[in-house]
Amino acid sequence: MSDKIKLTILGISTSQIQSGAYALILAQVDGPNQIPIVIGAAEAQSIAIKLEEIHPPRPLTHDLFVSFAHGFGIKMQEVFIYKFDDGVFYSEITFSDGDRTIKIDSRTSDAIALAIRTKAPIYTTAEIISKTGFKMESADGKELTATDLSEEQPEPRIENYTIEELKKTLAQLIDEEKYEEASEVNKILQQKIKNAQ
Repeated sequence: MSDKIKLTILGISTSQIQSGAYALILAQVDGPNQIPIVIGAAEAQSIAIKLEEIHPPRPLTHDLFVSFAHGFGIKMQEVFIYKFDDGVFYSEITFSDGDRTIKIDSRTSDAIALAIRTKAPIYTTAEIISKTGFKMESADGKELTATDLSEEQPEPRIENYTIEELKKTLAQLIDEEKYEEASEVNKILQQKIKNAQ
């Protein structure tokens, strides 16, 4: 385990590289490095709704997979991003049923979508961080860690909405399966509720 570097999910943004794609940002837990991974819209939506703790009316594919695994007593132990080649990240997921432990090849986006649902740790190698990582710095030039960045609160975009209006908007977006927009509204709603306490 000593050669593995632990990562955390920092967030998702639109990709500057591919139109219609998203960038999943993973951050080194005890360091300043971040890794951007280009993922598709469906996987970005799946990760975003779990990040924002939005509960869709019906289970999504990744929720179904986790329920299936739990139903058979299978635990997801970790995600390991072990290779980067020609712009593609390669990952494997380790599963165990208590008797057997197996590793399964996976797209990194799917592996992360499952990890966020099972709270399984995510790891990579120093080589991948050196090839693909970048460092975030504050205005004064100080390197920022994942902890520093997670403490920054996003600015609300619809400040004039009341909590009740935000709840109605959120419910409507979920009913319409507009999960990306719902994720943004939920962020603002949770902040408003926190501020009201």
